[in-house]
Amino acid sequence: MLLRCSLTSPFGRKVQVAAHHLGLIDRIEFVAADTLDPADPLRQDNPLGKMPVMILDDGRRIYDSRVILEHLDHLAGGGRILPADWEERLACLTLQALADGILDASLLVLYEERRPEAERSPAWLERQRGKIRRGLAALDATPPHLLVDAGTITVACMLNQLDRRKPLEWRGDHPALLAWFAAFAQAAPAFTATIASRG
Repeated sequence: MLLRCSLTSPFGRKVQVAAHHLGLIDRIEFVAADTLDPADPLRQDNPLGKMPVMILDDGRRIYDSRVILEHLDHLAGGGRILPADWEERLACLTLQALADGILDASLLVLYEERRPEAERSPAWLERQRGKIRRGLAALDATPPHLLVDAGTITVACMLNQLDRRKPLEWRGDHPALLAWFAAFAQAAPAFTATIASRG
């Protein structure tokens, strides 16, 4: 299988963590992608021009990270990072959606801040930061469990992205979530293994 993503993509990082955890990492070839390059094959593999994209052995293209995690879980026998029990699965998928939403908002902040200062919208930036703050507050009020699944993988990758890109400072206001993050890094060797692989 081939995975197109950038080394800095938190969504690609999710896939790497899951692949490490499931013992599938050696079956995946990683190819750098550039969403800004019109000539990048990414746009042919995903009409949306977004990453990550996985090209399966039979040539099929699947995207986005949530679908790829579903596929990896299936390859690993099922029920590994996406619970078989419906109530547990629903909670896992909801947690993943929350963390993905925080990531989306943080990327919108990043893109807006790359514009010339005179063209930036303070109201837009505050709207996105409000999503991040509310999401983090919800996670801090009820930190996730320490099992490695699609939800917790996404939360950990999201927090790491907030540390890297700093759309806002989060650590001082969320002690419970900060403690969870440290504990998860200890409980999930696949998470720390991917830090070194990203450069």
